[in-house]
Amino acid sequence: MAQATGVSPASVMRIWHAFGLKPHLEKTFKLSTDPAFVDKVHDIVGLYLNPPDKALVLCIDEKSQIQALNLTQPGLPLAPGKPATRTHDYKRHGTTSLFAALDVATGEVIGRLKRRHRSAEFLAFLKEVDVNVPEGMPIHLVMDNYATHKTDKVKAWLAAHPRYQVHFTPTSASWLNLVERFFSTLSEKWIKRQAHTSVKDLETSIEHYLSTHNANPRPFRWYRKAEDILASVGRAAEAMTSKI
Repeated sequence: MAQATGVSPASVMRIWHAFGLKPHLEKTFKLSTDPAFVDKVHDIVGLYLNPPDKALVLCIDEKSQIQALNLTQPGLPLAPGKPATRTHDYKRHGTTSLFAALDVATGEVIGRLKRRHRSAEFLAFLKEVDVNVPEGMPIHLVMDNYATHKTDKVKAWLAAHPRYQVHFTPTSASWLNLVERFFSTLSEKWIKRQAHTSVKDLETSIEHYLSTHNANPRPFRWYRKAEDILASVGRAAEAMTSKI
């Protein structure tokens, strides 16, 4: 930039800092094209901000293809003035998938690990959820539009259990599902900081995390109103349109 504009590198840096420009950073995004986007945002955010009385709100999804990765060399632990270290490469030892249902009110998570990630596994997980929630209580399920969530067998099971009301997130808007926040915490604060020599080792590690989390669960608080979200999306859409 300095060479192209004929100013010193120090001047370029001062200008970038003055205007808050960070050209080395880039964020990804994708605007939803769901025709019911506005209605779905109001519906799901309404569940978070004003949950129904005498009913459970469960955010459900799968974290698929979690890799059991082992370091190629031992890392060094945290020391005064030095961060913990780990090798940049790793050995793969297989994958597993975590099916999880987050209770929005309490933060407690019903989690099950399964080696395969199909509609059959999702249906089996729904049945396990049904066993672990209070009998007869209405359940509001927040989940995305993934194909395994909409098979005929899943639809038939939900139809046979009318206490379950499904709230689908808009297409390309899984960030509205609070269980994604749990998955992010699990990945960043636990899985990526571990080394696993096998899929079984990985599953044992995740089960330990789930047990520890549920011993003292804390709910994730949703603060943004639907109107604020829609306004932000509208500004992003307008900016994108102006660039075309």
